[in-house]
Amino acid sequence: MRCECGTGLPYDGCCGPFHGGTPAPTAEQLMRSRYTAFARGLTSYLLETWHPTTRPTKLVLDPEQEWLSLVVLEARGGFLDAEGTVEFRASWRQRGVTEVLHERSRFVREDGKWSYVRGTVTATP
Repeated sequence: MRCECGTGLPYDGCCGPFHGGTPAPTAEQLMRSRYTAFARGLTSYLLETWHPTTRPTKLVLDPEQEWLSLVVLEARGGFLDAEGTVEFRASWRQRGVTEVLHERSRFVREDGKWSYVRGTVTATP
């Protein structure tokens, strides 16, 4: 089965290891694994990879929200960086309506682990 994050790779060779506990080596790979976690309903992974300073106490995902596609527009933050950003477009369908989220997400790497800090949403035409 192909991974939901759009790389074209099988899940077990893409986001699967990150969901199993292996730290994502780049900000982009963490962002892709978080998208896949949204698609698969993995709330515990989403909370674990959210920076403690901005992490919500609870996260409830709507089971009727179907994630359709992810396109990464720009990514910064590699193996040795302490900060990174990923700009992306993610589309989903919910109750018959298709929406697109255009966001620039900010990530930090501390003690060798990337975490999501926050995102800035851009209006999509």
